Amino acid sequence: MSNSPKWLEWAQRLQALSQSGLTYSTNPFEIERYHAISDIAAEISACGCDAPFEVIKTVFDQQSGYATPKVDVRGVVFKGEKILLVKEAADGLWTLPGGWVDVDEPPSEAVEREVREESGYIVKARKLLAVLDRRRHGHPAYIFHIYRMYFLCDWIGGEPATSIETQGAEYFGENEIPELSLARTTPEVLAILFRHFNEPDRPTDFD
Repeated sequence: MSNSPKWLEWAQRLQALSQSGLTYSTNPFEIERYHAISDIAAEISACGCDAPFEVIKTVFDQQSGYATPKVDVRGVVFKGEKILLVKEAADGLWTLPGGWVDVDEPPSEAVEREVREESGYIVKARKLLAVLDRRRHGHPAYIFHIYRMYFLCDWIGGEPATSIETQGAEYFGENEIPELSLARTTPEVLAILFRHFNEPDRPTDFD
């Protein structure tokens, strides 16, 4: 079940309908109506998250093409019985290394890049552990619908390092997890990943 408030689900559906409609419509009256629907979605989102309407509208106007969930990848790197986390510069809290998949980039290469950029470690993606709907696993509400792909990665080399986005990288046991950046990683998700560590033949989790 989704953790998102109803107002956000309605706004996301309206925005997606508007974006897809603007992609395929050639009728000027329909185009005008789809823009109006997008503005309504932006108004709902602005009221719900207490953000300026103009900011939300600009974000929505930048979207194009048929609307689909966005794709985020996260690297799962174990050392002994401990999992790699990085400290976010934005909030000083901890998360699995990862981020958006770039256009024309395979997911495995994306997660290897993200781990290297955010932690300093060089890894090789080995197995897809989970594909999770962000709305269903304890994350706070977010303006867009996101799927997260969690890849088990093998350590190859490198040294811990900081980056523009992170302030450090450390390994933590299941019972010593620091305060998490919940927008990016939640205790519920880490519990799933530790189950994979303890059950190597566990099938991929999804939804």
